[in-house]
Amino acid sequence: MRLTRPALLLLLLSCVLLFFALGNHQLQGSTESRVAGIAMQMHLSDDWVTPNLLNDPFLEKPPLSLWLDAGAIRLFGGELFAVRLASAFAGLFSVLLLYAMLRKLGRPTALAWTAAAMLATMGIFWGNARQVGEDSLLTLGVTMALLAFFYASRQLRFAWGSWLLFAAGIAIATLSKGVLGLALPGVVIFVYLLCENLIEKRFALHNWLRPALLTLLGLVPLLIWLCVLYQRGGMQAVSELLWTNSVGRFSGSFVEAGHYEPFYYYLRKLPEAFLPWNLLTYLGLWHFRKQLRDNPFLLFFCVWLVAQFLLLNFASSKRAVYMMSLAPAAAVIAAEYARVILEWLRKKSPESATARFLSDYHRPLAIALLAGLVAAYMLAAHWAPRADKEESFQPIAAHVMDLQASGKQVALLRPDERLGAVVFYTQQLQHTLKTTDELQAFLSASPDNIALVEKPEIPGISLNVLDKVSVGRHHFYFVSLAAPTP
Repeated sequence: MRLTRPALLLLLLSCVLLFFALGNHQLQGSTESRVAGIAMQMHLSDDWVTPNLLNDPFLEKPPLSLWLDAGAIRLFGGELFAVRLASAFAGLFSVLLLYAMLRKLGRPTALAWTAAAMLATMGIFWGNARQVGEDSLLTLGVTMALLAFFYASRQLRFAWGSWLLFAAGIAIATLSKGVLGLALPGVVIFVYLLCENLIEKRFALHNWLRPALLTLLGLVPLLIWLCVLYQRGGMQAVSELLWTNSVGRFSGSFVEAGHYEPFYYYLRKLPEAFLPWNLLTYLGLWHFRKQLRDNPFLLFFCVWLVAQFLLLNFASSKRAVYMMSLAPAAAVIAAEYARVILEWLRKKSPESATARFLSDYHRPLAIALLAGLVAAYMLAAHWAPRADKEESFQPIAAHVMDLQASGKQVALLRPDERLGAVVFYTQQLQHTLKTTDELQAFLSASPDNIALVEKPEIPGISLNVLDKVSVGRHHFYFVSLAAPTP
């Protein structure tokens, strides 16, 4: 992408949206606490093969985001902004990539810029690109793979650069989210090629072979890591990642994973999914429906949006964040429909003063709207610390550090994944206990030993509650062994 004035302006806009006040609030919620804790443990233990959460292998997802977060910790220290950098940069690259590829596809500068700006200001994209986690990287990989595929498939000659970009996107997506990282771009490519074959009434084998073969190339990094993981943990570790956590989450057989919602869950999320550009996206889908047969560009982005949405509905495990990978397609459809509206206003200008005003002043009005959105997002980022009281597990970590500083030994009994935050904040590997017998032995070993538990009533052990720390609706207790009754 050449650094033209529009590109530089888009870069500035994206950096303000994604990096402003990135580290001004604590780790919030279970995902940030868990991922940051795993990354810190990876940094402390120097084990870059098997992710561990509170001393237990955590094989729900491949480790690309963890590698980047642990690398940022090693470079910048255990800072809050450091573990959010990977997501923010992935968001930035997604926005710039969308703009660059739309220009390569021949779309006007103004339209490409508008689509990229809509992506950067889409609530689901902005919020998740500023959080610790792997979904922003997944979105980057899916976006890279699909845009590169579509551009390469429109070229008369074999476009090596674009196909290698496609393979790189597959590598990023699968190293971020495993099988889902393959399924999200795969379902779009399959449905698009099927539609293309039906429209043209012919089957071109090379159109199917090229993405299939380059997908195999993109899977090489994941396969290398799986081989190393197999050497460490055997087939059980590989099976846990690929079968239990991927297929099991989709089919619903992995009950412990949670996030199971009814089939209409994503339908309920549609009114808020792509705010503030929802209306443009949905009206655009309806408006363009009759043009898809003759317009491969619109067909591809509509298939991107609809095919991925249907795939997510079939999965048993559902979360709103999974819709983030649909955001680039939604932004393109919204921008294309905004252009249709502008052309309609221009035609109506001679007979309508309102249409003439909106048409003549559409640029300053759009700038004012964008400025208002940016200001709103910056205020939201500035006020993010307000959620710390309900969402952050930092107070528990602070209490653990105070106890350890006073010479106490602290252990965590069957810790919830949210307590990964304790590893991040203390920057120490924590002692964990798995059974009641281990708890009894630990507390009996010394009167200075203290355990962190979620329920202070444990059959067979008399405990003394020293303190209680609450985070929202979650309560945690610091306990010692109660003195025997005389």
